[in-house]
Amino acid sequence: MRPIDTSKTRVLKFGSDEKLRRRFLITDEDIPANMRWGRLLEVLDKLAEDVALEYVRRTNENAKVVTAAIDDIMLRTPVDIEKDLNLDARINYVGRTSMEVGIRVGQGGGSLASCYFTMVARIDENGETKSLPVEPLEYVNDLEKSRYQSAIERRKNYRDQMDALQKPPSKDEYELLRELHQAQEQSDFDGLLAGNLIRGNWERMFPEQENVPEKIFGGYVIRRAFELALMHAEEITPNRPVFVRVNRINFHQPVRIGDKLDFTSRITYTGNTSMTIEISIERISSDRVVRALSNKCIFTFVNVDEKMNPSPVPKVYPTTYAEDERYLKAHRRRQEYKQWKAESKE
Repeated sequence: MRPIDTSKTRVLKFGSDEKLRRRFLITDEDIPANMRWGRLLEVLDKLAEDVALEYVRRTNENAKVVTAAIDDIMLRTPVDIEKDLNLDARINYVGRTSMEVGIRVGQGGGSLASCYFTMVARIDENGETKSLPVEPLEYVNDLEKSRYQSAIERRKNYRDQMDALQKPPSKDEYELLRELHQAQEQSDFDGLLAGNLIRGNWERMFPEQENVPEKIFGGYVIRRAFELALMHAEEITPNRPVFVRVNRINFHQPVRIGDKLDFTSRITYTGNTSMTIEISIERISSDRVVRALSNKCIFTFVNVDEKMNPSPVPKVYPTTYAEDERYLKAHRRRQEYKQWKAESKE
């Protein structure tokens, strides 16, 4: 079986379905980029699951799949809520028990964003959930081979990025942090302290959010995290924050019915016109025995005016070592994003 044989397309008919369009609106006002990306993330995760599940059940009808990670999503062009949105998905890569499902988000023949979901096959045996080996794909033409190789490179790049984020500050980075700390010592300092930009939210998981038996749909959890991040961003943006990037999201633990989720949102960094918001999600079991990190999500927003022109945002100042670390990691990701943006224009 080839990757093309796993293809699946879903069309969100925003152009003709008014009820559907309304469910995805941020506001009933006529504004550009008026689409709830949090809800779209939920749809994308479900589409990735459908593609992966259909593939693994060719060889085992009792197989299940879960989302293990969502790779970086960089938005090239905002979505026009008045036009149909095309979601084209297929499996790019199959490992021993995992698959990468790539989804192209497009409108009018153009590509707005590329999304990559790592799905893992599971099977329940004798009351235990175990990893399930997946049948390999056959990569025939150059495009299939190229996408396969790109999936491998994305995995390697992620590991390299994690290593790079742990490196000590360079001379320039140290100077940047020193200036931020020195500014706080001035008598007339009135900047935004990172320690004051923390918000929290609690939510209990109910059966209606169930996906696979007794497990909560990961796409729903990510949607809630995104919506919290967007509301948090609105607190300090002078104009309006719009989404530009989802950094890689790892799913560390499954969330079960009855769990309480503790969402903690932190504004960790601001550039000239952008800001980084980090959401940590801890699950607390219904018997209160287990408390563990379920997800960590990092979102980037840009402050824009009415004509979608990037506009300045207030500077955020870290104070503690932990805040310095988050700030520095976000700064490095911003530099990486700027490089990607420049290369994409060439």
